[in-house]
Amino acid sequence: MNDFQSFEILSGNRDKGMVILGDHAMRRLPETYGRLGLPETAFSRHIAYDIGIEGLCRALSARLDVPAVLGGFSRLLIDPNRGEDDPTLIMKISDGAIIPGNHPISEEEWNYRIETFHRPYHRAVSETIASVAAATGKAPLVLSLHSFTPFWKGVPRPWHASVLWDSDDRAVLPLLAKLGANTDLVIGDNEPYDGALKNDTMYRHCMIKGIAHALLEVRQDLIGDEAGIAEWADRLAPIFAEMNDDPALHEYKIHSSRTGPYEDN
Repeated sequence: MNDFQSFEILSGNRDKGMVILGDHAMRRLPETYGRLGLPETAFSRHIAYDIGIEGLCRALSARLDVPAVLGGFSRLLIDPNRGEDDPTLIMKISDGAIIPGNHPISEEEWNYRIETFHRPYHRAVSETIASVAAATGKAPLVLSLHSFTPFWKGVPRPWHASVLWDSDDRAVLPLLAKLGANTDLVIGDNEPYDGALKNDTMYRHCMIKGIAHALLEVRQDLIGDEAGIAEWADRLAPIFAEMNDDPALHEYKIHSSRTGPYEDN
């Protein structure tokens, strides 16, 4: 267990002022957990990780020469994009799949997973953002990458990509505009999820600190192979670079969250 890495930091030029995050980039588990009682096929599904996001994060980090932090464990073990007080932090069932290794679960094991996997990832995110801020003397631009399924309960999702957010629209509006300028794309605004989630990664590391940010979801069938990843990296790299050149996105400015009073775990 001691050699299991809860995160991976991709190197990049911190003077660029940008950080890329991939909460659900990987589907790895420590050997001691086996497959949490699930068949191996479960780990090729979206319930285990965000399909395509590891490759997209790596490609964008390399193209833009900026640091990125990738979650090193499957969301089935514990979800890094949830607050420690969230009841869905460790899922008992996900999209119809019962997770035997998560139910029943003792309070000791629950806390162990927080301390061993969840907190180290968030420390890495916090330290990386702080190091970029220290290098530039300004607030960094933080862009978080996720992916969503093309269908949900048999209903197709028409969006090619979507931007999720709470109330700070400084990075959101330009990202929506730049993606929407391509008339071949259907771009969602807080679809198929609402981006206001108390104590999630963006709330914890950006909202309560006044850092401009956006969470971009790409549909998984569009980045399910190397060609799709390369296409989206080519599309997003110049957009992210242009956004990063905007001085307004490197100022600290607190916005009130739609989720209510701020909390930090």
